[in-house]
Amino acid sequence: MTCSMTGFARVEAQLEQGDLVWELRAVNHRFLDAQFKMPEDFRRLEPELRKRLGKKLSRGKVDCGLRFRAAVTTATESGIRSETLHRLLELLRTVRKLHPDATHPDALDILRWPGLLEEPERDITELLAAATDLFEQALTQMQTMRESEGARMHAVILDRCDSIDEAVAAMRQRAPDVKQTIRQRLDDRIAQICAELDPQRLEQEVAILAQKSDIDEELDRLDSHVKEVRDTLAKSKPVGRRLDFLMQELNREANTIGSKSPDTETTRIAVDIKVAIEQMREQVQNIE
Repeated sequence: MTCSMTGFARVEAQLEQGDLVWELRAVNHRFLDAQFKMPEDFRRLEPELRKRLGKKLSRGKVDCGLRFRAAVTTATESGIRSETLHRLLELLRTVRKLHPDATHPDALDILRWPGLLEEPERDITELLAAATDLFEQALTQMQTMRESEGARMHAVILDRCDSIDEAVAAMRQRAPDVKQTIRQRLDDRIAQICAELDPQRLEQEVAILAQKSDIDEELDRLDSHVKEVRDTLAKSKPVGRRLDFLMQELNREANTIGSKSPDTETTRIAVDIKVAIEQMREQVQNIE
């Protein structure tokens, strides 16, 4: 299945110990590049989370952010470090002596002083397990979005393949007229200079010009590359790099046709093919 490298997911869970929120954002990138931002208590999960991410994604730059908002701690669950409080009060008295007009902190300000409250040790085993399960949910959500976007791009590319097939058929249909035009131009040039030319030599000149402007091989390769694009899209594994290579090959053949053909209409059709290829390339650049 064709997958986009772009995706987003946000999942959250409310637990007894607090609220967890995962946000995943993915954009296109040549390789898989994952960045994790999470509270320090959860940092030990990173190796396992990277492993899970790598099983589902092969390319893309992915930002993974975890937020944890702890439940409000009750007074019975926390204690005050007496020594820290006494030192803080002494410092406040010193400040008042030196600066009588200084603003006096209230009780809540004092309680917010770092290290004043003695938090009880928490068993976060269940919390870590919940964060891991929630990450898996976020991955699934993002993958669903990537697959949906990939299906849209899949349809666009197939539509452009159909356009190229039609253009190739039109050029093949026009080929006999192009050869006749080459001969007529050569006849006209000979008539203008009033020169006599051996009919056999004329045929040779026509054959040489026709060979120089022949685009049958390029058309055959276009057919082959378009078929390869369709076959590649049907594969279940990541195909972005292969499709990008095929876009280069398609563009090379279209350029050659445009430069070789002496026919204005054929050149115009070649330009249409290049437009279709560029539209496919825009989609391919975001395919995993």
